[in-house]
Amino acid sequence: MAVGPSSEGRVVLVTGGARGIGAGIVRAFVENGAKVIICDKDESGGRALEKELCSARPPAGAVFIRCDVTSEREVEALIFETLQCFGRLDCLVNNAGHHPPEEILEETSSQAFRELLELNLLATYTVSKCALPFLRQSQGSIINISSLVGAIGQRKAASYVATKGAVTALTKALALDESQYGVRVNCISPGNIWTPLWKELAAQTPDPPATIREGERAQPLGRMGRPDEVGAAAVFLAFHASFCTGVELPLSGGAELGYGRKVPPP
Repeated sequence: MAVGPSSEGRVVLVTGGARGIGAGIVRAFVENGAKVIICDKDESGGRALEKELCSARPPAGAVFIRCDVTSEREVEALIFETLQCFGRLDCLVNNAGHHPPEEILEETSSQAFRELLELNLLATYTVSKCALPFLRQSQGSIINISSLVGAIGQRKAASYVATKGAVTALTKALALDESQYGVRVNCISPGNIWTPLWKELAAQTPDPPATIREGERAQPLGRMGRPDEVGAAAVFLAFHASFCTGVELPLSGGAELGYGRKVPPP
């Protein structure tokens, strides 16, 4: 898994790091020698991952800090604790987010949309804002986890698609602003990645096995991606892609390629 020594001793903060894509990203950075802050509201999951990684790679390669990234006060405390632990910050991965179950727009509420915006978009803004003074010192980078559907759309997910399209746009604008300080800002746009959230959403459909098969067949590669593959892409953007900024990296198995049926069967 390790791709080189350049992340040794670097400090990485991953939001939503306790499970799924976030845990895959945390593991990839630790395996490549980085010190990682696992940020999540899920204390039991975060502590379990911290214990697993620290027992596998002493001294402590991962530290869990509980934080609700929709609270600016808690985010400020998170950045302070990160610096108390490791004295620096080299990379921020804004991964915390949520995908609601399928819904048509008239079934949604403005309050639910506001809450989704708070988590999927405004938290990315808040954590980035609080981290940037220290990323400028290290000439580090920000990696935002967006989504393929932010560019190509998705049925019955208008609110989610809107939040992720905004994350991609924020990435490009911030890359322009921060280049003068040597801070690179990129995003990864995963397609179908097999995670606990994907499994939970499939379970809410009338035929979960069929939903999973459809998810697998959406990619020319014939399978869903894995969290560790997102992690490998994050390590690349953080410590190897030194001439990349403002990049949206699709991690989709080719799902957006070619022609396909766009009208559901009657």
